[in-house]
Amino acid sequence: MLYKKVVKRILDLLLAVPMVIILFIPLIVIGLIIKFTSKGTALFRQERYGMDSKPFLLYKFRSMTDEAPVKANSDFDDITSYVTPFGMIIRKTSIDELPQLMNIIKGDMSFIGPRPLAKTDSKVLFLRKHNGADQVLPGISGLAQVNGRNNLSDEDKATYDAKYAAHVSFRVDMLLTVETFVSVMKRDGIFKETVVDDKESDNEVVRDGKEL
Repeated sequence: MLYKKVVKRILDLLLAVPMVIILFIPLIVIGLIIKFTSKGTALFRQERYGMDSKPFLLYKFRSMTDEAPVKANSDFDDITSYVTPFGMIIRKTSIDELPQLMNIIKGDMSFIGPRPLAKTDSKVLFLRKHNGADQVLPGISGLAQVNGRNNLSDEDKATYDAKYAAHVSFRVDMLLTVETFVSVMKRDGIFKETVVDDKESDNEVVRDGKEL
């Protein structure tokens, strides 16, 4: 499909590059605020798995304290107790995801696609590999994120991801972009409501400050 293989990538670059240029100063300011308001580095880096289940290094702004234990978000009884005051703001507004613009420019990610998962999400990674969900670039947002985010089971996430991979189109991406914007404005699913999942439906290992 021409859109999936060529047009989608071109659109990603046409949007991501200008965004990085326009947001360069704000991104620097946000990084400095993180650095000077809590112990640890401004950026969080972690190995995630993307297209064809290949690993790559994902970038985010650090939102957790330096003392956060090394475990998946879903294993926390109260993950918010480890989120810094400024980290809470950037999580609720999804500003912590902005460094992933560099992942998009590098070709690791797209704006829309299945969320890139860490090795702690071995079950979902296994399901994706077998249902074809890993045949597209991972995204900052996707079908699973606008249909429950934290509150989806592993099976449901993998099913949504496979459904997106099988129906990639400009129309679908535009609809998901609009739904993502609405979800961010409503702050839906930022923290889990049940024990089934984590903040961004990817069970990230949350030792943010130890990666750099």
